[in-house]
Amino acid sequence: MPVIDVAKEYLHGDLREVREAVLGKLDGLSEYDARRPLTGSGTNLLGLVKHLSTWEARYFGEVFGRPYPEHLPRWDDESARGTDLWATEHETRAEIVDRYRRVWEHADATIDTLAIDAPGHVPWWPRPDVTLFNVMVHMLTETNRHAGHADILHEQLVGAQPGGAFHEIERAARAAR
Repeated sequence: MPVIDVAKEYLHGDLREVREAVLGKLDGLSEYDARRPLTGSGTNLLGLVKHLSTWEARYFGEVFGRPYPEHLPRWDDESARGTDLWATEHETRAEIVDRYRRVWEHADATIDTLAIDAPGHVPWWPRPDVTLFNVMVHMLTETNRHAGHADILHEQLVGAQPGGAFHEIERAARAAR
């Protein structure tokens, strides 16, 4: 298998794995906890899933002339800006999670269909002419970034598991003042 195909397969495998990790942070949480704003910006776990589904649909859809078939907020619509970051009371967890999984299917079909050097166009990037490779790396980076956010939010909700490490770390921080 050519190296370029191995790279594509590797990136795709990592993207699949980190998607599941993000969704795993919702397991066992109440509806309130999944939606609860845990930062000053209102970031919450269900909002991260909604955000990732919107942007993965865009990057593996519009960018390659394969638009995602369902309605999503437009990236260039000022009135919709930020609405992908939280769930309304009328959106269910199941709807958001199911949409994310449908986006995966659409994105996976794009990745499977196109060569890694297939051209795309991201009009909101400074260098808008891209390849599938660029978009795969970008989405893997973004999904990993949000998976890290999800880890922290989940820890705030269910508590840390490191034993007594917290108190030792707090002691060290105070001593360093």
